[in-house]
Amino acid sequence: MPDYFHPDRLQKLADLQNSGADAYPASISVFGDLPRSMSLDLLARAEEIQNTEVCVAGRVLGRRGYGKLAFIDLHDGDGAIQVVLQKDLLPAEDFALLNCLNLGDFIALRGEMRKTDKGQDSIYGSRLEILTKGLENPPDQHYGLADSELRARRRYVDLFTNQSVRENFKKRAAMIQAMREVFLNQDYLEVETPVMHPIYGGANAEPFTTVHNALDMKLYMRIAPELYLKRLVVGGLERVFEFARVFRNEGLSPRHNPEFTMLEFYQAYTDYRGMMALTEELVLAAAAAADCGETVTFRGDDYSLSAPFARIRYADAFKEHLGFDATDRDAVTAKLLEIKHDIPEGDGYAWWKAVNDLFEECVEHKLTGPVFVYDYPSAICPLAKPLAEDPIWAGRFEFFLGGMELANAFSELNDPQLQLQKFEEQVADADPESPNAVDYDYVRALAYGMPPAGGCGIGVDRLMMVLLGQDTIRDVLLFPQLRAEDGLQGSSED
Repeated sequence: MPDYFHPDRLQKLADLQNSGADAYPASISVFGDLPRSMSLDLLARAEEIQNTEVCVAGRVLGRRGYGKLAFIDLHDGDGAIQVVLQKDLLPAEDFALLNCLNLGDFIALRGEMRKTDKGQDSIYGSRLEILTKGLENPPDQHYGLADSELRARRRYVDLFTNQSVRENFKKRAAMIQAMREVFLNQDYLEVETPVMHPIYGGANAEPFTTVHNALDMKLYMRIAPELYLKRLVVGGLERVFEFARVFRNEGLSPRHNPEFTMLEFYQAYTDYRGMMALTEELVLAAAAAADCGETVTFRGDDYSLSAPFARIRYADAFKEHLGFDATDRDAVTAKLLEIKHDIPEGDGYAWWKAVNDLFEECVEHKLTGPVFVYDYPSAICPLAKPLAEDPIWAGRFEFFLGGMELANAFSELNDPQLQLQKFEEQVADADPESPNAVDYDYVRALAYGMPPAGGCGIGVDRLMMVLLGQDTIRDVLLFPQLRAEDGLQGSSED
């Protein structure tokens, strides 16, 4: 038996069952014909229901007093209220349940809202029922779980012992809904695209692989929904968006989780500058839903969210922070050698990827923002349209806030012949994080014709990190990926 079934609690469970009570009833009997009243948070602030009968339920997270009088701190998902249990106000069998009650148990209560002699709003119980008997001790009510990894591992405990954690995840839901409303107000269609792909693409990342047994087919968990969403634009759905769960087989870090949420959206007859304006609107809508105001504090620094956000060309940001041009091969080579980076041959994808590695290592963390960095090297943007005035650069931006990249957008490449060429070059380069095969079906879709379009992807979890002021990505994920916990991997029998 697991050691988190504590003997004292098992004994109280047995005592409860021996009394004839059900420790896990399917319905609540003490309410009778009355419905459950409003949430405890509202109940505690509702003056108009003083001296009226209420029905409440929740988790016991505090208890004081014994003998003929007991005080209980009752919590639900929204708040808490004090419960007063007097022996002379309860049936004898109900008051006797206090002998079987532990912190963490769920109870139902029927009683009258009144103020105590000290003026505290309380419920004076007239009926009591235990709804769920807890067999594990909850952490201290005031301190909760102190260890950050334990908090993530036992999120179910972190949530019920820490109201600020619950509030952050409620804000996360409100922020997502606020962004959704931006799209719906602009006639976007919310869609769902496949999670398992025969060819992974739309980003550079190592995928998770699986196998479809019936089809004897190797499949990849999507690293991005981009290519399927653009197929929809080909099909005439001119404005689409998706809150997509995506999977990238990479390490864990304060800003990386292998499973995360990506918001991607595509619009016909616009370009990456149109996506800038929409991205700014989405960020501000999310910030408003999180009650950030015009300033957000992240990792000890304040960032202004006043619009419009700053904009700077990639080449200008590169030179500003490194002191030489991204096109100065000798200077770039010297810097790459200084940071012990391999020097690729030629001037194609591999070379410009090395240039961008330099940008990521030496520049990105200085982009506190909010700022749009635009016109990236075309060679590392196989899905973006090269600039007509200078094809070395592509119509692409990345959005930075707090030194982190939060969004990536393109003027979408819709020339099927050029797209095929770029796919083939990418596969030939054999970058382990690049697609290992040409997506010919996507090229065929472009051959039918895709209108000029802009598209963007926003890392929802990273955006939440900054706007909610959380240091690590796992603090904005309900159940982040963690290393295996000893003894909790289950068992099997031959």
